Amino acid sequence: MRGRRTVLADARDAWGREHMSQVDSAVKTLMVQGTTSDAGKSVLVAGLCRCFRRRGMRVAPFKPQNMALNSAVTVDGGEIGRAQAVQAQACGLDPIVDMNPVLLKPNTDRGAQVIIHGRAIGNLDAVAYQAYKPRARQAVLDSHARLLARFERVVVEGAGSPAEINLREHDIANMGFAEAVDCPVILIADIDRGGVFAHLIGTLALLSASERARVLGFVINRFRGDLALLQPGLDWLERETGKPVIGVLPYLHGLHLEAEDAVAVAQAEKSDAALRVIVPRLPRISNHTDLDPLRLHPRVSVRYVQAGETPPPADLIILPGSKSVRGDLQWLRHQGWEPVIARHLRYGGKLIGLCGGFQMLGTRIQDPLGLEGPPGEIPGLGLLELETRLASEKILANVQGRLTLEAAAVTGYEIHAGVSVGAALARPALFLDGAQSERPDGAISSDGQILGTYVHGLFESASAASALLRWAGMRGVRMPDYPALREAALERLADSIERHLDLELLESLMMPADPGVRMRAS
Repeated sequence: MRGRRTVLADARDAWGREHMSQVDSAVKTLMVQGTTSDAGKSVLVAGLCRCFRRRGMRVAPFKPQNMALNSAVTVDGGEIGRAQAVQAQACGLDPIVDMNPVLLKPNTDRGAQVIIHGRAIGNLDAVAYQAYKPRARQAVLDSHARLLARFERVVVEGAGSPAEINLREHDIANMGFAEAVDCPVILIADIDRGGVFAHLIGTLALLSASERARVLGFVINRFRGDLALLQPGLDWLERETGKPVIGVLPYLHGLHLEAEDAVAVAQAEKSDAALRVIVPRLPRISNHTDLDPLRLHPRVSVRYVQAGETPPPADLIILPGSKSVRGDLQWLRHQGWEPVIARHLRYGGKLIGLCGGFQMLGTRIQDPLGLEGPPGEIPGLGLLELETRLASEKILANVQGRLTLEAAAVTGYEIHAGVSVGAALARPALFLDGAQSERPDGAISSDGQILGTYVHGLFESASAASALLRWAGMRGVRMPDYPALREAALERLADSIERHLDLELLESLMMPADPGVRMRAS
């Protein structure tokens, strides 16, 4: 790119004039913000974490505030966004709650369960959460400080876009955080959706002067084609903004890293599929990453059935997790799934309920405290003889044990507020390892067609997934090693970043132009 070193010097000097002071410490925090949701922030943070780890750094991921229904259980017994757990793996770390101190799990269009340092503190609507933000901000700053004390580099993921001017006041997710800890920012934009230069220029235009100054440069994501055709636009962008394009990442076909929240509805046709799976796309679907190992299997077809669609014939129906079980069950009924499930079972199909989906299989769901909506109860599908009562204390645990099917080994995690009781539990689906003895979990129907469990991540264990697929009717099962696939994806991502991003340029942008001046540590 023409004038790269001049642009570099100008950008670094602008950052230095605004944010450097005479102290003896280099920048430890780097923040990735995006021009839009799904611009590639989560993926870029994971890739940078792996790249820095390759260079021998002790690095950790951080997301101040996350809004997502895909979550993970940490080694310190809390709950964080699943994307941060994947980023922790990129760093070679077990996830901890400080990596995502504020997690919002929407349960209505206007409200969410608020999780601070891994623990739910209650449900708040948007207005009430704005009032709560000063306390959330302190939790964010405390977690960031603890990570800085332990690691050489902290790579931070923003949320949505920093240009949401209606959310600027008390912001803790994007520039509000960056300003509070005085860290530099790189801005990523997705060229595949079109309008990439407008996204970048428009975002800068909506930032304050100090916020614009801390943007070190740009990353363009998901590029397909000949870079020479893009070069004139890159040159113009650098001249117009005085900031360098740090790199252009190609579209990585087939790259799979677990989604922060969005459901990957599209599924490539598999003409030789040996097993057909359908999943209702619940309005408040949670931890749909449970299904990712099946979606990646070359001979398993997984289809999310959306509102208004007619469910096609299938070998297996999976009712996924839900953040609003009663509301999603009402939606399921409204969409006509009850007769579909009854017909499916009548013709010998298999049915799995995962967590919230397991609760739906019972005779009654009670929410006396109004944890997921107004207090009340609702009849379940009546397919298993059990009833569930939601309780204020959420169960969070990483677990291991065995399926009752083939005694197959399983690892996974529990995230649920419900406690289920009833005769169906006398035929458990799993036995989980306990401190003193095994404890049962879930249920299998007396005819062997229905299985329910509170354990997420069943299909990540090759042995358990293979046993479940055989139970569902698939023969000659060869389940891939899902953790190994995730690790290979992280390596592929880091290879691409090292090839297409100028990491030396990025490191130099994070250092002052004058070697006698050191940037104030974040």
